[in-house]
Amino acid sequence: MKITFYVLLLVSPVIINMEKIQPPGLKGKIVLLIHGGAGNFKESDLTPVQQKIYEKYLREALEEGYKILDGGGSALDAVEASVKLMEDAPVFNAGKGSVLNKEGHVEMDASIMHGKDLKAGAVAVVRNVKNPISAARMVMEKSNHVLLAGNGADEFAKSIGMEMEEEDYFITPSSFEQWKKANEPASVPKGINKHGTVGAVALDQNGNLAAATSTGGVLNKLPGRVGDSPIIGAGTYADNNSCAVSATGHGEYFIRLTIARSIAALMEYKKISLEQAVNEVIHERLHKSGGTGGVIAVDKNGNFTVSHNTTGMFRAWRTEKRCEIRFFKE
Repeated sequence: MKITFYVLLLVSPVIINMEKIQPPGLKGKIVLLIHGGAGNFKESDLTPVQQKIYEKYLREALEEGYKILDGGGSALDAVEASVKLMEDAPVFNAGKGSVLNKEGHVEMDASIMHGKDLKAGAVAVVRNVKNPISAARMVMEKSNHVLLAGNGADEFAKSIGMEMEEEDYFITPSSFEQWKKANEPASVPKGINKHGTVGAVALDQNGNLAAATSTGGVLNKLPGRVGDSPIIGAGTYADNNSCAVSATGHGEYFIRLTIARSIAALMEYKKISLEQAVNEVIHERLHKSGGTGGVIAVDKNGNFTVSHNTTGMFRAWRTEKRCEIRFFKE
């Protein structure tokens, strides 16, 4: 089968709140979506060089996960692989490049969920595990728990042989500079105003869904603060009966509104489409509450949607027929 491959980087300032593609209802289809954070940034906030850098890392993460799906691999493996690459990239606020808390330390959160059996794993407030998303998966597969936090989570990861790093590994010149600016009297941190999260959702050839999310949290947060990313149902959710969702945004609002689970519940109980459910949650409930952010989501039939109520969101997706990478509303 001949596959036509497109990479599209759109920088148009034209505003669109929703992107939706409904691929033909063929058995065995595969879909992968990823995101690298949403926030109120616009085209003028990114130089052409910066745009190319973000595009490069998004493309690599997309290709890594899609390669697994295309080879018959699982959605769970695909989302972990994509998120892991974004954790390793220094430009996103997850893993290497995570923002610092009020005391100047890195505290990272992540979660993963399998739609086939609703199994899930998460870690919160970790400082030394190189890839929090892989630690989250190990919590799911090698413990009797769903969420481990703090030193206990780091020790668990170390005890099963996961790769660990000193804190300096995660701190980049950019994240350190942001933290310094944030702690200057009467100072507003400069740079892109974006929510610090990466994530992925996927549908594999066997019809299974999976979702994964990872973050460094909020710049200058209080030590011990936990956002929505490691909370199942808030920042991450996957159920083969409905959809898979990974969120990025103002975590406190996403927790209160159980954003990810709400989308799945609307589909399940109101029998509405993925697009309708996402639109109701992001552009009505989240908007009315005062929260900002967005989601990527794919349903059990391969329909998928990206939606955000911010001026920008780093996102990309690939199916058998199409690949796109976008930054801004258009």
